[in-house]
Amino acid sequence: MGNNEERKLVKKAKEGDIKAFEELIRLTSSRIYNLGLKLLKNKEDAADLMQETYIRAYEKLDSFRGDAAFSTWIYRIATNLALMKMRKDKTKKVTLDQPEETSMPSMVTEMPDWTHNPANYFKNNEMKDLLNKAIDSLPDKYKSVFVLRDIEGFPISEVAEMLSISQPTVKTRSHRSRLYLREKLVEYFSSRNRQVLAGQ
Repeated sequence: MGNNEERKLVKKAKEGDIKAFEELIRLTSSRIYNLGLKLLKNKEDAADLMQETYIRAYEKLDSFRGDAAFSTWIYRIATNLALMKMRKDKTKKVTLDQPEETSMPSMVTEMPDWTHNPANYFKNNEMKDLLNKAIDSLPDKYKSVFVLRDIEGFPISEVAEMLSISQPTVKTRSHRSRLYLREKLVEYFSSRNRQVLAGQ
């Protein structure tokens, strides 16, 4: 969808054209659903997130000034809603005997360098499944940055805007999330190599 087409649809939607808003939903809903699926790991939660996102967007449409693209704005709403749900769900699971983990685990530094998106590094289902589990184990603030920046491919400036954080913070969290994921994969390969050697 081009910027001019998007602006026209937003203008019409603001004027009360329901069909224009429905077209905006049609053009962005699949990406919003996929974002919810990546962050919440549940189809029902992803569907609920998508519905709540567009309800919230319709209610706040008059406040959308057009400083950013509509797709960026709608992503910001969806991401914030997803993060609230993730925090709420995590709070439910925390007990007095299980304090919530708020910091990143310690990370090893001697690992092969990934100069490209780690999601593109793996070709087989086993590796993709491993990476998905590793991403899911990221603390929320790192997970959201990784999904938006490295999987969805948004530029740093847009990720910063969506999450209401600075661009240097996006860069730092993106870097730390990659280090964390690389460590998880190193642990996996080391464990598998030990199993192979033990079986010889």
